Amino acid sequence: MMAGLPRRLAAEALGTAWLLAVVVGSGIMAERLSGGSTGLALLANAVATGAALPVIILVFAPLSGAHLNPAVSLVMALRREIAARDAGLYMLAQAAGGILGVALAHAMFEHPALLEAGTRARTGGAQWLAEGVATAGLVLAILGVRRAMATAVPFAVGLYIVAAYWFTASTSFANPAVTLARGFTTSFAGIAPADVAGFALAQCAGALLAAGLWRWLEVPSQSGVRGQAIAPAGVEGSR
Repeated sequence: MMAGLPRRLAAEALGTAWLLAVVVGSGIMAERLSGGSTGLALLANAVATGAALPVIILVFAPLSGAHLNPAVSLVMALRREIAARDAGLYMLAQAAGGILGVALAHAMFEHPALLEAGTRARTGGAQWLAEGVATAGLVLAILGVRRAMATAVPFAVGLYIVAAYWFTASTSFANPAVTLARGFTTSFAGIAPADVAGFALAQCAGALLAAGLWRWLEVPSQSGVRGQAIAPAGVEGSR
């Protein structure tokens, strides 16, 4: 049984803050220790994020479903597994939590400012396509794995994100709240604020495409009802 709405919102905010602290914090550490090797920094960032994701999902799934991602909340609302009003509030909590997580990472590493506008340009058709693909893959992983083995969802999400860091041109943000929050850091994980909207739109498009595809692929259960939200809905993405 899920917690009451205030506790669910707190769980979504805290979980997303934790996720961003991992993504940005590990990015800062990786950049400092990689000796200028972007590939090594990306590997370290990917491994840290993929390792933390299952833990974060397992902690918060019993409370809120551990969406931690507006794209996931959108899909769950369209599937009528969460009320539209609650999904909207989840998204606000996720965005606020993500920004808090960036500030926390900056504080831990004595960054010059708790929040500052990102400077890394991430834009263009290839980048947007990559974000659509990354988010579609994430949604399909969540919907498909929970039907086959619900308890494996946290680990499937973590593994998928590690892979998506490397097979997508955008390094797989796959999460509008994460993208927004990363617009407030100039670190390795950052994105220029002007590029946030393009990423977020591509992510939502990818999530909707995956939801529609899975609805067509999904075989109704014996009772005639499609698969229910019996496990953590999943999270976001990372980079």
